[in-house]
Amino acid sequence: MRKDLVPGEQVIVTTRPQPRKLAGAAAAFIAAPAAAAFASAWIIRGEATRLVPAVSAAWSPWLVTGCVLATAWIWLAYCLPRLLRWQGTRYTLTSRRVVARYGMLRRRDQQVNLAAVRGVTVHQSVLQRILRSGNISLETGYEGVVILQDAPEAVRFRDFVLDAIDELPERGEPGTGDMTDHSGGALPWELREGGRDER
Repeated sequence: MRKDLVPGEQVIVTTRPQPRKLAGAAAAFIAAPAAAAFASAWIIRGEATRLVPAVSAAWSPWLVTGCVLATAWIWLAYCLPRLLRWQGTRYTLTSRRVVARYGMLRRRDQQVNLAAVRGVTVHQSVLQRILRSGNISLETGYEGVVILQDAPEAVRFRDFVLDAIDELPERGEPGTGDMTDHSGGALPWELREGGRDER
């Protein structure tokens, strides 16, 4: 992120979504090999043959291999994608903007200039309140709403955003690139087309 900063911009905080999103994947990661080991032992003891007489002892290696493959499929098709999705999601607050990045191989970025933010709202479910996470909505006047899903320490993150907005330079200050409002639509003589009037 630091290489993407503009001059004078500073990173305030960088975070990822609440790790509770990985609870199901973690449970499956542990339960799948345990269940496969139990099923393999049950098959090797001949219980499968007693339960289904058509299944002979010659089937045992194939059934055990099926248990191992089922575990590998759960890890690769269920656990790994959720881990990569969580790992690839990052919320960054700088002194000028909020950046939400999603994905590792296929990247999607959302950026909101703090100067455009008109409201910051935190939505929390009961579980999110217990874990101190929440969904943060950044409302802008013309871009709509950008939502940071399940941000950890949501209230604190919102306070950081509000503090960063308060620290933004006032419109028209030197170095901000903003022009002051001139009455009657007239520009200073230095900016008029053709420069200084010749007399």
